[in-house]
Amino acid sequence: MPEDAAAIAAFGYELGLLKRVRRAGWWHAGVRDPESVAEHTMRTAQLAALIAAEEGADPARAAFLALWHDTQETRTGDLPHTAAAYVSKPDPRQITADQTNALPQRSRETVRAAVDEYEARQTLEALCARDADKLEMLLQAIEYRDTGVRRVDGWIESARKDLKTETSRRIAEAAMSVSPLAWRDR
Repeated sequence: MPEDAAAIAAFGYELGLLKRVRRAGWWHAGVRDPESVAEHTMRTAQLAALIAAEEGADPARAAFLALWHDTQETRTGDLPHTAAAYVSKPDPRQITADQTNALPQRSRETVRAAVDEYEARQTLEALCARDADKLEMLLQAIEYRDTGVRRVDGWIESARKDLKTETSRRIAEAAMSVSPLAWRDR
């Protein structure tokens, strides 16, 4: 068996953990079965593409950056913001370097470059991907609120204040008054 293929397969198994890692902060709000990191990542990547399209950035690149933004949580789990007072925030670049160390060079460099660009937040695509992460959290909070979870206002306000692009701010504002089921009426 070629080593390169085995390394990619092993990393694929590791990435599969993201389907089982739950977004832990929602437990604080009383959500019994929060979405997984993988579920969060999918909508984040989709939103990143849409935000980038509206901002004149590269939608594919923004979605790609968003796709890799939380892969490190296979090693750390999803740490809620309340952990920050007790645990130093792990460096996503270092975790990614460790995760990709055995990958073939092109794959390793591709993933590391995406995480580095996302974390540096110097490109419009990275800003769109970061905004998508926040916007996804805002939409999820509103969806949870709509199903009866009451203590989500902190997540909504936190997301709104962190948005950088005009498109994201407009979407967040609209989301505050649009029903999570509005899509059914369109």
